[in-house]
Amino acid sequence: MNADKFLDIIEDLGGSMYIGVPDSLLSPFIDTVVSKSARHIVAANEGAAVGLAAGHYLATSKPAVVYMQNSGLGNAVNPICSLLHKKVYQIPAIFVIGWRGEPGVKDEPQHVFQGEITLKLLDMLEIPYIVVSKDCDDLSETVEFFRMFLKNGQSVAFVIQKDALTAEVKVEYGSDAELSREETLETILEAGGTENDIFVCTTGKLSREVFEIREKQGIGHGFDFLTVGSMGHSLMIALGIAQAKPEKRVFCLDGDGAVLMHMGSLAVTGANKPANLVHIMINNGAHETVGGLPTPSAHISFAQTAKTLGYTKTVRVTSKEQLSEVMQALRADAAGPVFIEVMCNLKSRSDLGRPTIAPGENKLALMENLK
Repeated sequence: MNADKFLDIIEDLGGSMYIGVPDSLLSPFIDTVVSKSARHIVAANEGAAVGLAAGHYLATSKPAVVYMQNSGLGNAVNPICSLLHKKVYQIPAIFVIGWRGEPGVKDEPQHVFQGEITLKLLDMLEIPYIVVSKDCDDLSETVEFFRMFLKNGQSVAFVIQKDALTAEVKVEYGSDAELSREETLETILEAGGTENDIFVCTTGKLSREVFEIREKQGIGHGFDFLTVGSMGHSLMIALGIAQAKPEKRVFCLDGDGAVLMHMGSLAVTGANKPANLVHIMINNGAHETVGGLPTPSAHISFAQTAKTLGYTKTVRVTSKEQLSEVMQALRADAAGPVFIEVMCNLKSRSDLGRPTIAPGENKLALMENLK
């Protein structure tokens, strides 16, 4: 189905405000929204998107459109149950959910279980849904069915299969930063290459790039934890390792979108003062892995924020030379937690591969190294 037509269907249901967290599967829908609608907010996480939708409804009596990858349902369950549900405030929303890990469709390990339970979750949450496939063309009956639920203060959901939506428009995003993320990672991994260095990597292309760099280095993957899912939680994984293994230097390789998703983790890290933790946030100002939709990072001084939240040392770098100097200086200064913000562009290789080892293998290799 053409995304223009799909937007017409949503607007026929009363939706005019679009709120969400990007998903590559929903790119045709998101590109169409961005190109046509000024009423659009990229939320920090899916639960926050539900809160925004509730506020919009309270002010306008109209349901907002909340889009997300199905993995984001976990973040949204609490506000759906304790805010939107008919037993509480009875606030409707129109959900557009990308169905990653759909049974029978090959996908990455982190999506498999979530894909299996997506429709079951919606049933448990008492949200009526329609699965939109490539063959869907006429949703008029669904619109009338959904209209009845929305009128009664209940939410509805469109579950979007892979390649179900197409778009004639493709929004291009960019940045004039000097460094690419892969160049940044190569610089970091070259400088941090001792047996006492552990790297916890955020989800998305960052972990994929780290995997390929390690393959090129030929040193295996026992020094790295490649967080293939659970976006925004890599810092807490790193803190857990750092607290248990004070003799190791633990690096968290993060992204600005992931940091924004659960920013309270910076306050927890600053309060616990792990001297052996280095938090490196690669800031390209976008959700680049899932299409490049901008984050609000341009309006935030992350280094200053980290300092305020208790990090011992914070720095912002914009060039390879600056990054190399900072990484070398870490060898002489062990007092953490340290926060390094690296400004990057949105470039990534079109031929970037995926890890060829299973998550369980990565886990065992790291745990063996940490013994």
